[in-house]
Amino acid sequence: MTAPASISTFRTQSATATVAGFGAILLWSLLALFTAASGTVPPFQLAAMTFLIGGLCGCATWIIRPSRARALIQPWPVWLLGVGGLFGYHALYFSALRLAPPAEAGLINYLWPLLIVLFSARLPGSGGLRPGHLIGAVLGLAGVAALFAGRADLTFAAGALPGYAASLAAAFVWAGYSVLSARVGQVPTDAVAGFCLATAALSLACHLAFEATVWPADAVQWGAVLLLGLGPVGAAFYLWDIGCKRGDVRLLGVTAYAAPVLSTLILVAAGYASPSPALAVACLLIVAGALTAVRTSRTSRTAPKRG
Repeated sequence: MTAPASISTFRTQSATATVAGFGAILLWSLLALFTAASGTVPPFQLAAMTFLIGGLCGCATWIIRPSRARALIQPWPVWLLGVGGLFGYHALYFSALRLAPPAEAGLINYLWPLLIVLFSARLPGSGGLRPGHLIGAVLGLAGVAALFAGRADLTFAAGALPGYAASLAAAFVWAGYSVLSARVGQVPTDAVAGFCLATAALSLACHLAFEATVWPADAVQWGAVLLLGLGPVGAAFYLWDIGCKRGDVRLLGVTAYAAPVLSTLILVAAGYASPSPALAVACLLIVAGALTAVRTSRTSRTAPKRG
């Protein structure tokens, strides 16, 4: 295979992996809808149930190809990264929602896409921090800020500082997990199934320690839990792993800001929320940010390299 052909193949594979990452973002946009439809199941119990489903779905592929189960044999730092990313993020975010108003905690938490753009500048071959990606991320963050400001009066009370700190820590954990995943690209995505099962076990322990058990009340709520485990808390993490390891992680970071807007649009369509001017502003800002990032990524791929 000639060098130009190798480069073309690599770019095609990278583009395919980036599209897989976009799939994760689309699935995460369904998270709020399915969570709302799941009733009053406590957060850690819901995490235990859905991560168990997501992990078992990953294990199901081993029935056809048993050799894939060997993906679980990884050094302890890889397990620390995987379980620390999945469980650590959710534990911190759930804690933030208990200690701070949801709107403020959610807005602080959505610093993680911007952090991904900043952290990814340290990845080998990234070419450093590109202004276009940074501008796109800032526009996306502004869009999310407009969305959250339209939902509630953002006050950032001093008494909720522990919750804000937990939300910020969660943003750093998820951004770190996403970018560091690119550094362990040799680890098969099948290993995510093990990370999900470990996260389910830890979530169950937290549920038994801190929560009262509340089961879904009817078939609709059970169906919502199942769909959560199959999609936003299942397939999404496998797709995100592919995107971060083999795709354009900076572009994924910028376009991740579409998730809360798409989520709100879905809630509006389902009757759980009402449309607002803030939603329109958020859409415009996030689309502008995404287009800026896409243009930057295309320019960086086509620009001639100087020897």
